[in-house]
Amino acid sequence: MDASPSPSLELVRSLTDERVLRALMRHRRLTRAELAAETGISKPTAGESVRRLEERGLVADTGERTPGGRGRGRVGSYYALSAAAGTALAVSIGPAGITGELVDAYGETVARTERPLGRPASPAEVAAALASVAATLSSAVSSAAASAVSSAAAPAGGASAERRPRLAVVSAADPVDRATGQLVHLPDSPFLVGELDPVAVLAPHVAGPVTVDNDVNWAARAEREHAGDDFAYLYLGEGLGCAVVGGGEVARGRGGLAGEIAHLLTIGPHGRAVPFIEVFGRMGVRRPDSTAIDPDALLAATAAPAPLAAANRRAVGLAVAGVVAAIVALADPGLVVVGGPWGPALLGAVRAAVAELPRTVPVEAAVLRREPALTGARRDALDRLRDALVAAA
Repeated sequence: MDASPSPSLELVRSLTDERVLRALMRHRRLTRAELAAETGISKPTAGESVRRLEERGLVADTGERTPGGRGRGRVGSYYALSAAAGTALAVSIGPAGITGELVDAYGETVARTERPLGRPASPAEVAAALASVAATLSSAVSSAAASAVSSAAAPAGGASAERRPRLAVVSAADPVDRATGQLVHLPDSPFLVGELDPVAVLAPHVAGPVTVDNDVNWAARAEREHAGDDFAYLYLGEGLGCAVVGGGEVARGRGGLAGEIAHLLTIGPHGRAVPFIEVFGRMGVRRPDSTAIDPDALLAATAAPAPLAAANRRAVGLAVAGVVAAIVALADPGLVVVGGPWGPALLGAVRAAVAELPRTVPVEAAVLRREPALTGARRDALDRLRDALVAAA
């Protein structure tokens, strides 16, 4: 007779183990009694779940004990995620350089490193810098994991923790092929590296999957907490990009190239239709020998003595409003969020021009200004790491 647990019992155990794991992710360490109170399950059931998770190497006794004994109640043991819970890698690839972070299952950034890039950077140079960032952070995995579990005991059975991050999430300042994760070089793209393959570069340094997406899409995901589930995110910096969020999801298009707005026709000088990026060329605020916008030069041009500054602000406002009109016509967002190095600084000019459109929409500055793309990638890496631990249980 088969003595294995019934499917329904296995399901109950799986759900219980998930609740225990997620409680430990939120609180770092808990006793079995605290786990029972936190999850709403009985103390014996919580104890059985802890035993199963210890056997799988995901939970460990920290060696810490509650006050007790000598008539003051029973001593309790504190449990935490084990070193085997591991980390996730979040990476941002931008025109100035590469930034990488290790994130643990508690949501803490336990290591960070950066590599600068020259201008222009070749695919080989960026690939070498990306590999260097990953190797540096991978070498820090074991010490980071030990710190994350606050001196928790080794996994049951003496199993060693995976030294590499469990997975990686990459933000890239270039279009990204949805199927392969490779960077795509479009005509007049101001940077970065042509056809770079972050998945192949990071595979030797990561134990699991590598997820790659465009930096504007990650920034939009990070902004969702403040903007809601239906909005458009305009990135206005050295490059120009847009992400449309509907129902909480970023629209990426068939090949992942949705939101590439540099060549979208908009209102140019003298009211003529020109590609969006060309407006800044005619203003003389692009970097030498590049289609990349120089944010400092643009801000200076819009802060110059009147009436030139006013004319420049009006020109930028009209150009952005033309892009907003196309977004409103096609996607009907409830809000347009303006981010990037120079977008929020010219929000007044943009709002004034948008107010003249036949169909207007609220326009707000992005709340997240510092590393919004890396923030989005980091949050996604944390969610994926936590889901991976639940799946391992």
